[in-house]
Amino acid sequence: QVQLVESGGGLVQAGGSLRLSCAASGRTLSNYNMRWFRQAPGKEREFVAVISWGGGSTHYADSVKGRFTMSSDNAKNTVFLEMNSLKPEDTAVYYCNAWKPGVDYWGQGTQVTVSA
Repeated sequence: QVQLVESGGGLVQAGGSLRLSCAASGRTLSNYNMRWFRQAPGKEREFVAVISWGGGSTHYADSVKGRFTMSSDNAKNTVFLEMNSLKPEDTAVYYCNAWKPGVDYWGQGTQVTVSA
């Protein structure tokens, strides 16, 4: 079993920055892909970014490309999402996800609110 705990959300003005963290416990996350998703009120959960734990390669949704950066600290079993140039449309609950075929773990989410 893997427990994921997100932190770092909050209220920020448009153009500002936030850094989200997702700390994993329970087992090592080697061979997992770590992902960030977000869900805005009244909308479906959408993919934001992914990092492969072993190789560190990343991929981003077009809506955040060039503004968000995902990274990992393998020693601390933690992944991060650096969010810059935030826009009001980035307002959502952000969820951390650990995935590999047949296994899917989710955190409880952290609220990000961007004011105009």
